[in-house]
Amino acid sequence: MQKIEKMESLREAYGNELAALGEKNRDIVVLDADLSSSTKTGVFGKKFPDRFYNMGISEQSMVSTAAGLSLSGKTVFASTFAVFLSNTYNVIRQSVCYNEAPVNFVVTHSGITVGEDGPTHQILEDVGIMSGLPNMKVIVPVDSVETTSVTDYLSVKKPSPYYVRLTREKFPVLNESNYEFHEGKSVTFRDGSDITIMAYGIMVSFALKAAEILRGKGIDTRVVNMSSIKPLDRTAIVKAARETGKIVTAEEHSIYNGLGSRVAEVTGEEYPVPILRIGMPDIFGKSGKGMELFDYFHIGVNDIVEKTDKFFKRDYI
Repeated sequence: MQKIEKMESLREAYGNELAALGEKNRDIVVLDADLSSSTKTGVFGKKFPDRFYNMGISEQSMVSTAAGLSLSGKTVFASTFAVFLSNTYNVIRQSVCYNEAPVNFVVTHSGITVGEDGPTHQILEDVGIMSGLPNMKVIVPVDSVETTSVTDYLSVKKPSPYYVRLTREKFPVLNESNYEFHEGKSVTFRDGSDITIMAYGIMVSFALKAAEILRGKGIDTRVVNMSSIKPLDRTAIVKAARETGKIVTAEEHSIYNGLGSRVAEVTGEEYPVPILRIGMPDIFGKSGKGMELFDYFHIGVNDIVEKTDKFFKRDYI
């Protein structure tokens, strides 16, 4: 009998853990921009209305208020849809990052899994945008378990801001319940000696499925979860380059300024090897069912198999 994947919502895991942490830490305050039922911060808001601030459809006000609260000693979580937070780039740059205000931005509805909301809401550039900001850390959890662990990790106040990218869709649960997130460290879900696929978010589960198919083709594939985008696990990248010779990156994001770019930077500086970047090309998304859009844009499981197979067999001078 085929194993049935356990699917869980990352945003629900975030909301539930936030509410649980609120019981233990009275310094936690939560801000939202009129989307608390979707981002699931409303779970916290119902339990702790005196520490929950609905800023309305005013994301810039949310960001500046979050900066002030964090610099006043509060542990601040601020949430909205990923595309709406990116609209406040200059406020994040000036009020948060420049001042090293330790705000935890946890956004939902990122990437093409937003689905029917269409290209105006399917932000595909946010990892690059946020990674380019000085002092900003960027995390993209692979499943609900890692989301819970990341939320717990950020509940102990850190000296810098964070951007955590969540989604609308439910993802397969890949981690054991006792998993602990470690900033700047990757996790190897599957070892292999022929080629490495590095991914984050939903693309890790796609890469694992692709690796099983590739095994049938005689290609031993390593799969690495790179949920910590900034800081990046440079050691794991160089290790993969040395041991497997070729690296594929897979992401629900533009191939420009995303994981593929980061990995290429590291290998270019330390151990040059061929890199294949699988992700969205220089285009916007499209309205459609979230999970079906991966095949439409040729970044689904079968596409990863086909592209990796051709890449592995390609000779380089």
